[in-house]
Order: sequence, then structure tokens, then C-alpha cells
Amino acid sequence: MSETRLVVGPFNRVEGDLEIRLDVAGGEVTAAYANSPLFRGFERMMLGKGPMDALTITPRICGICSISQSVAAALALAEASGAEMPPSGARTAALLHAVENLADHVTHFNLFFMPDFAREGYASRAWHARAAQRFTAMKGSALHAATEARARLFHIVGMLGGKWPHTLAVQPGGVTRAPSMRDKLRIGASLKAFRVYLEGTLFGAPLEEFAELGSVEALEGWSTGDVALFLEIARDLRLVTSGRSAARYLSFGAYPGPDGRVFAPGVWAGGAAGAFDPAAIREDLSHAWMLGEAAHPTTGQTVPDAAMAEPGYSWCKAPRLGGETFETGALARQVIDGHPLALALAPEASVRARIVGRLLEIARTQIELERLLAAIDPAESFMAPFTLPKDGEGAGLVEAARGSLGHWLRIEGGKIAHYQIIAPTTWNFSPRDAAGVPGPVEAALVGAEVRDGEDTPLSVQHIVRSFDPCMVCTVH
Repeated sequence: MSETRLVVGPFNRVEGDLEIRLDVAGGEVTAAYANSPLFRGFERMMLGKGPMDALTITPRICGICSISQSVAAALALAEASGAEMPPSGARTAALLHAVENLADHVTHFNLFFMPDFAREGYASRAWHARAAQRFTAMKGSALHAATEARARLFHIVGMLGGKWPHTLAVQPGGVTRAPSMRDKLRIGASLKAFRVYLEGTLFGAPLEEFAELGSVEALEGWSTGDVALFLEIARDLRLVTSGRSAARYLSFGAYPGPDGRVFAPGVWAGGAAGAFDPAAIREDLSHAWMLGEAAHPTTGQTVPDAAMAEPGYSWCKAPRLGGETFETGALARQVIDGHPLALALAPEASVRARIVGRLLEIARTQIELERLLAAIDPAESFMAPFTLPKDGEGAGLVEAARGSLGHWLRIEGGKIAHYQIIAPTTWNFSPRDAAGVPGPVEAALVGAEVRDGEDTPLSVQHIVRSFDPCMVCTVH
């Protein structure tokens, strides 16, 4: 059986640059190598800056998840200074962050993932005409509905954050805007309008009904909204067995507040949940164009190898937890939070499972946003005073839409002496490590179908997009 090599990329509808090298034999992928070809160097830019500059600079890593970066930086500074947000300040920061993640999920489903099923390569399928009508790029009715609903949802960020992206509203001691009762009413109206969109278009039924699904059998019986169309496509294209990962999941825990994190932190591997130990993180550099040794982000460096020497093939480092690869994202969060449907899908670890994980999180996040808003008291304080130390260190661990995001900083003499970031796509799209173990996406692509004449295989695109890469975050 002869083997051929196929280079796929750059991918469209991906934030940043991505190239994947595939070894193909017998009509399927036998090995994959994910390359993040753009080095940006934000961690290098941070050195020597004033600590508060992190709140201005790091959100500009990405225009999609800028609040995630902002919250991570604020929490790292808070730990370094001993600051603690007042309860309503923490809830408001969580609300801002959750709105961004919710909008990201809806954008991914409608604009990034589903348009691939409108392609002519699927013209013979019974569902193709409906997919084309709903999801053809620039023309699909679902795309227009989603972008309009998303724009209205972001009125909340404009009201509380002043602007999006790159708001400075979240600080180590809380938030800069204390919402009034009138603001609460306006935010509530925006959330109600978004619920109307979700229930009328995406799910076609009350969100609570989808959030209460507890088994794969119940999921497969869902028959309304664009969710039903996706499930029909998933059955026909066997997305239940496509893009299977090692089914090891990681979450730092989402939306910290006075009552803990809305979605719990932890790991899930070998069919069992476990505690997350941040001390067990190491970034392997053996196949990255980086100089240095494997290290924890509190001591690791970002020193690019200008020679781009082999065996390196990507600017992305290879983060590992306890020496193992871990997948991160909405499915991982819902598995670790213990949702019955997510736990039922966890061993599947497929394209379908990841997309359903996002859909489940859309429903649950909308519900949690309504609860967060109800708990915010305009009469309370929203900002606590804090003083940054001349010398100190801290970590900010949060959940962006795509998964676990960490900022680690050290302050010396009133300046940033060390700053390291691990983004969700760094976990998911990592290259091989020193033991030759491929990253989650590289492993998931093995076995993907490559049909005759395909230079950008459709099956590969579905698998890659199920992880929703953000390459500008990957190597910052």
C-alpha cells in the first residue's frame, strides 16, 4: 500500500494561520502533523512592562476571546496582589465573560462549522438542500439570524464594558462599571431576546428541555431546530465515529464567583473524574521551534528558534498534564461538570460529541447568565481597592470558549519579569512531545477519510473545526 503526503492549509474560517501535514494510505489518514506557522511573541512583549499593562496588551492577542484573556490577566494580578473581587463585582465579571463565550459558541456553530455541509461535495445527500439554504456562506438564513442575535447580545458588553473587543472593564479588584437597576432591566431584556432566538431557531424548543437530556438515546430523539438538522447530518456522515480523541478531558473551571466556579474544574480520564493539579503542567518543546527545556509555565520561557530546526515543525509548544495529552473545550467542561449527557458522550470523543458539547453549553450558559444577573445587587460594591506588589507572582486560570486558558506572571522591581500563557488551542493543536505522542488533533485525524481528488478533505475539515482552532492565541 503506497503512502502519499498531503499538506492542507491555510484553512478558511479559522482565526489565524493553520497548516496540517497528512500522511495518507488506503484512502485514509495514517498520521497528522499540525503546524502553527505564525509566531507573534506576546509573551516576549510583556517583559519589562508595568504589571497593569497586562490588562491592555494581552486582550489584543485575539479579537474573539479578548475578555477571556482580560479575565485571566486580571486574576493573575489579583493573586499577585492579594486582591479579591466583591461578590457582585465577581458576578458581573463572570457575566461579561460568559456572554463572550456564549456568542463564540453560536458563531462557531453557524459560521464556522455548519457551512461545510453546504458544499457541493454533499449535493447527493438528502439533507443538502436544507443545509445549503440555512448555512451557505454569506447567504444562509441561519447565518443572518445568528449574526443579528449575536449583535444584540453584545449590547450587554457595550453597557458594562464600554466596548468589545479589548474592554478594560475587568480589573484585579472587580469591574469598573457598577450596573444600576435600570442596567439590570436592560441586560435582562437582551438575555430574553437571545433566549427567544435560541429557542425559536437553534433548538426549536425550550432550552431547559435540551439541558435536561440525559442520554445519547434522548439526544438522538431531538427533532427540532437547527440542532435536529445537525444530528441528521451527523448520523448520515457517521460523525459519531469521526475524529475520535483519547477521551482525556481538562477544565480549569469557568466563571469564578463568591459561590465557586459555575462549571467545575477537574480532569476526566479512563472513565473517571479527578482533581486538576496545575503543578503537573509541563510544556514540551521537542517538536516546537522553541529553545529550552520542558518546564512548568512559572519557569518556562518563550525563546523562538530562528533556525526552525528539525525535529520541530510548529511554533506551538506541547503542553502536557502529568505527561499526558488532554483535550479541552466545551465538551470537556460539561463532562467535568458532571452533566449526564456529556458523560454519556465522553467515551465517544468524536466530532458529534464536541459539537453537542457546545450546544449543551449554549443552553446551560444562557440559563446560568439569567441566574448570575438575578444575583447581582446594584446596591453592593463592585470594586475593592488593591495595591500591586513590587515583587510577586500569580496565575489566572479561566475557561475561554475553546477551553482552558492560563496566564502565569512574575513581578520583580515593579515590572513584569516573566509572563507565560497556555491557550486552549495550544493544548488541542500541540505537536508531538519527546515521547513521540501526537497532540489531540493530530491523534483525532488518524483514520479520517481522504477521497480521490480531495486536496482539502471534507472529513479533515469537520474534525479540525470540531475543535474550533484559534491559531492567533496558540502561539500568541
